[in-house]
Amino acid sequence: MGATVNPYWLEDEIPERPAHHHGHVDVAIVGAGVTGCSAALRLAEAGLSVRVHDKRGVAEGASGRNGGFALSGGATRYDVARETYGREQALHLWRWTEEALDRMERLAGDALTRPGSFRLAADEEEREQIRAEYEALHEDGIAAEWIDDFPRFHGAISHPGDGSIQPARFVRRLAARAAAAGAELREHGEVADVDALDAERVIVATDGYGHGLLPELADALWPVRGQVVVSEPLERVLYDRPHYARQGFDYWQQLPDRRLLLGGFRDVSIMDEMTDVEETTPTIQASLERFLAELSEGEARISHRWAGIFALTQDMLPLVGPVPGRDGVWIAAGYSGHGNVMGFGCGELVADAILGQRAPLLELFDPARFA
Repeated sequence: MGATVNPYWLEDEIPERPAHHHGHVDVAIVGAGVTGCSAALRLAEAGLSVRVHDKRGVAEGASGRNGGFALSGGATRYDVARETYGREQALHLWRWTEEALDRMERLAGDALTRPGSFRLAADEEEREQIRAEYEALHEDGIAAEWIDDFPRFHGAISHPGDGSIQPARFVRRLAARAAAAGAELREHGEVADVDALDAERVIVATDGYGHGLLPELADALWPVRGQVVVSEPLERVLYDRPHYARQGFDYWQQLPDRRLLLGGFRDVSIMDEMTDVEETTPTIQASLERFLAELSEGEARISHRWAGIFALTQDMLPLVGPVPGRDGVWIAAGYSGHGNVMGFGCGELVADAILGQRAPLLELFDPARFA
């Protein structure tokens, strides 16, 4: 198809990390993505011995294969979240993601900017839905602006605090900080059995990857494929922040070098995309190519295309906490496509729980609800 199949994000230079070698450790973490590296940093800074395992390199799974959005809130529309989880819990969850995004900004350096984002209505039905979301946000004092007249769309919500992230750069920096604090990172070595790890406690932080590591929760985490394309640099800036439409099925942004990134369209072949097979498909790629041409007025030429795997849950909330029936085994996964911020925050949550600090959100995220 005339484009590299390696993610654009992974072309960044990898920062050096000091090497640490331990025997038995306090905590072993499976997955060197945003969740695993966030948890490793928190635990290592608290003085625990930590080892992170990954079958590939740091950030080479979903953390290096997503659309680079850093959004407040969860995967569920805010008005629906209020109805489903209760108003207090929905607001607490939103504020928690805002605080996580602020912490990310302090750690990220030039890997994160905060231009805001646009949530767009592709038709009149979606306009009604996101207008209801806006009203709920406004009632609860969450910063948002309604835009009635948005070119080519039927209205929009502007979220002023949202961000654009180079996810692999950010996660590799987290890994370097964790290593400097004493964590060991073992890359390119697959973990087939969490019980075989030489550790007091184990955190499984593989999101949609590693399906089968925890049979008890296999039916709770549904692996899903997402596909992305990136163009050569355009001559002009067309989009100044992340955009997403059609319930998040389409998402795009223009990168600092003026490349246009576009992902989504899995609903075009939705059952085929319920898979953990990490490969692009002609059907989805053709849809992405057509829409990329519309977004760029025919200017964009694709330079990169790739696929990545994330995990959906039935209630669109992550699983964070002890795995039922598995003494000493914990999980943090299931971000339903919102892993950059949720994954970072949940890595901290599970680490804090192991350190004896139990946050109220752990009740909402308790894996036992699916056991």
